[in-house]
Amino acid sequence: MELPTSSRLNSRKRRKDESGPNGATELDGIPPKMSRRSLGLKEPAPFSDEVEIDYSKPYIRVTYEEAMQGTPLDRPVRVYADGIFDLFHSGHARALMQAKNLFPNTYLIVGVCSDELTHNFKGFTVMNENERYDAVQHCRYVDEVVRNAPWTLTPEFLAEHRIDFVAHDDIPYSSAGSDDVYKHIKEAGMFAPTQRTEGISTSDIITRIVRDYDVYARRNLQRGYTAKELNVSFINEKKYHLQERVDKVKKRVKDVEEKSKEFVQKVEEKSIDLIQKWEEKSREFIGNFLEMFGPEGALKHMLKEGKGRMLQAISPKQSPSSSPAHDRSPSPSFRWPFSTKTPPSSPASRSRNESAVTYDISEDEED
Repeated sequence: MELPTSSRLNSRKRRKDESGPNGATELDGIPPKMSRRSLGLKEPAPFSDEVEIDYSKPYIRVTYEEAMQGTPLDRPVRVYADGIFDLFHSGHARALMQAKNLFPNTYLIVGVCSDELTHNFKGFTVMNENERYDAVQHCRYVDEVVRNAPWTLTPEFLAEHRIDFVAHDDIPYSSAGSDDVYKHIKEAGMFAPTQRTEGISTSDIITRIVRDYDVYARRNLQRGYTAKELNVSFINEKKYHLQERVDKVKKRVKDVEEKSKEFVQKVEEKSIDLIQKWEEKSREFIGNFLEMFGPEGALKHMLKEGKGRMLQAISPKQSPSSSPAHDRSPSPSFRWPFSTKTPPSSPASRSRNESAVTYDISEDEED
């Protein structure tokens, strides 16, 4: 069913002014948005036996083309999806999201099988039926929940809930003695395929729990669960407690090792810094030493200047012959104070000076 021409033009005009998600416009082929009449966006989805259906109107299914073009707001496309939904996870939510977005105006009805049917045809569940009903109710894409849904869809069930299409992944689902329980739905043209989310499923989650059973049992014992509640024997309980203590000791040893590694690393970094500073200081010291004591250092120039001064002091320039100092009389000899005799001399010097006459000249004698 096509939208009126005026509304399509107005919609196109608005999209020129305002781009859609990720900058998309009407020219990108995105159908115009329609309001979602979903109670699940604000509150849990109601159960089917709580929803009133107007049976006065005849049940006329819409075709796939009509559904893709967009139906009136008062006539959404009623899509049905069923499952067990045990341990409700993101794979379930993604499947329901795809079912909700199959058509522009979709009303999603989700059927959840009871414990009795599930245990008979598939196996034991982790969550009971009430828990699974409640989990599906709180998924934002769900508009209505059918409790105790049938394992195989009958024409009477489809007519009762006025279902237009059935959404499920396209992999044949063999169960209840049939190679594909959705075969008659596909033949009737009511099947709308969705894609499975790889890497996650209820069976995978249960496999992880069974594989790491000891870890989860120890964790729950530590959190206060009793061995009886976990169906753990007395011996296993003691074993788990012992393992918990061993793990604590290992963790402490690991913490000490990490701290010691950090300390050694800091010491290494500090030593590297000290070595680098020592190298810089040594280079500076060597440079200063060469500037002072090198072949052309400052010390050599200082020694040269000092040597010249010493030579000048030792052998000064002779005075001219006309200088009055030439005729100066010899200096008087040294005499010990308070004594008229010459100072004592050693035997060697005495024998050497016996032939010489020493005169002590004083100012009194000159007078």
